[in-house]
Amino acid sequence: MKNRIVKLVIGALLLSGNLLPWNATADKSGAMPTTAITAFSSNQAERLLVQSLLEINDGKLQQALDTIDQLLQAVPNFRLAHLVRGDLLMAFAQKSPKMDATSDPTLGDFRDEARVRIERHLASNTIAKIPEPLWQLAPDQRYAIVVDTTKSRLYVYQNRDNQLHYLVDYYITMGKNGSEKFTEGDKRTPLGLYTAGQKMSRKLPDFYGEAAYPLNYPNPLDRQQGKKGHGIWLHGTPKNVYSRPPKASDGCIVMTNPDLLALAPVLQNGNTPVIIANDLTWITPNKASTANMQALKQAIESWRQDWESQDTERYLSHYDTNFFSENINLQRWSSEKRRIQSASSKVSISLSNLSMFRYPSSPATMVQVNFNQNYKSDVLESRMQKKQYWVWDKQRWKIMYEGPA
Repeated sequence: MKNRIVKLVIGALLLSGNLLPWNATADKSGAMPTTAITAFSSNQAERLLVQSLLEINDGKLQQALDTIDQLLQAVPNFRLAHLVRGDLLMAFAQKSPKMDATSDPTLGDFRDEARVRIERHLASNTIAKIPEPLWQLAPDQRYAIVVDTTKSRLYVYQNRDNQLHYLVDYYITMGKNGSEKFTEGDKRTPLGLYTAGQKMSRKLPDFYGEAAYPLNYPNPLDRQQGKKGHGIWLHGTPKNVYSRPPKASDGCIVMTNPDLLALAPVLQNGNTPVIIANDLTWITPNKASTANMQALKQAIESWRQDWESQDTERYLSHYDTNFFSENINLQRWSSEKRRIQSASSKVSISLSNLSMFRYPSSPATMVQVNFNQNYKSDVLESRMQKKQYWVWDKQRWKIMYEGPA
């Protein structure tokens, strides 16, 4: 009986190696704002689901049924849990499971969901590490979100005293056809660095769940690369659905409604960075300050000094030959800067509130840099938030893009 249920729900996953003991780390952080604490968190639900599957694997079918019943009492619309319960009852009745790959093609979706949920909790502990793209948050950036599409997981980090601290992670659904969105309607989730905007105020169909937060896809790099499409959101599920399979959206990132409500304090400012990547690399915090990062900081300061000194040619030497800025190439940019700086007026330039994120999915090492820029000359004084893409080219950092943040 045990092997039949395990095969139905998760195939050979539970039988492929040594099973590690349950380690419910995600809901022990205590670091989320009190408004983000729900009566029964999704991590508790996931813990009970995985616990039941491990009990099935150990042949403890009655315990598994008791665990599933506890889960369904708290989360009655959890379809995967209903599947597990149904086949447990079939096993007790000495009957073959009704659902198989031929009778219900959605069985693969349930297997995939069970697999990624179990893999998360059988994986090595990543809480002491940070995702490699998170180089540096600006002092006023309280949170950052990183999505690993390969693992169907969303991770939340908090910036406390200029140090990154893991808060929590959640199961997510991505596009039906995977990642790397390129065209309108391809049902793929984009890879890149985005910002989650304010919660959409207009009433949305139940399909989108409790809330929706738009991501700024396509960003400047997407548009430069000819990527099309729009309407990529972070949103919830219909009321009668607890969670959707790992690949089931039209490109959006979908969370359970309890998770989305718990995430609301993180998203409320409308400027939370969201990094979407495949196969995240995890590093220890003391390795985050790499030589490349220090070299980039020096390059940014050198660029500022050369601009402030009005040494036009040295200033322009910081720009890559493939530079672009809102339909302006390097040639037009250089001509405009030479014209402006020919007046040789004295200027003062300062930068503050610097953030740096390595851009995922880029063929060359690329980092998105954001900062507040204060510019003052005899004829103009301005303050703006600026965004740049810096690329590592021939042993030095150069600017590929520059524009407003």
